[in-house]
Amino acid sequence: MQAFRALALGWGDLLRPRILRLVLIGIALTILLFILLQTGLFWVIRAFLPGDFALPWIGAIDLGNALSWGSLALFPLMGFFLMAPVAAGFAGLFAENVAEAVEEIHYPDRRGTSLSILDGLSESIALMALVLLVAILSLLLTPVLGPLAPVLFYAVNGWLLGREFFQMAARRHLSKPDAAALRKAYAGRIAFTGILVAIGLSIPLVNIAVPLLAAAAFTHLFHLVSGTAGRNSPHLRG
Repeated sequence: MQAFRALALGWGDLLRPRILRLVLIGIALTILLFILLQTGLFWVIRAFLPGDFALPWIGAIDLGNALSWGSLALFPLMGFFLMAPVAAGFAGLFAENVAEAVEEIHYPDRRGTSLSILDGLSESIALMALVLLVAILSLLLTPVLGPLAPVLFYAVNGWLLGREFFQMAARRHLSKPDAAALRKAYAGRIAFTGILVAIGLSIPLVNIAVPLLAAAAFTHLFHLVSGTAGRNSPHLRG
């Protein structure tokens, strides 16, 4: 099946030195951002919540000091809910580099044209916003949907991730309308691949590398589906 083949090829590419370097940079930036966020929260609480209050039998407690140190307990929770969108955002910045490396290795005679830095940045922000939105909606709807909440999370995230990453890969070769038309023609397998990626995003620590895996896998998927589109198809690889 093309989805599994694309993901298997993508996993293999992550271990190649050129792409592994991007993965390590993405992981380092993600961890650094979380450390900066936690540090900022620590000092904001300490700065804006000064003063003491007294408790019976305990005495005076420095509120700012207690809450600032207590905020460290939020670090794992923040990582669980925000790791995926933050990693996806950084992956958007490196997606073009990953796609270029994958095509140089596997499809040297069918290499695409890199998007502009502005396009890459806008795709990165859009991807991060979409993943964050789905995470928030899933969290809010969990009490209502109960056991169906994970189904919603994976289905919607899979569709969004498939849509965005496939569009990124296709835009290297096709105009925006043609890329969208090809995506719609293979919507089922693209969404299924996206769901597999979304499952990976829900695994702590592994989810840091999954967005770059998605960039590689959807580059392969684009070449796999466009290669079967037919010789007279406007979606044929150039």
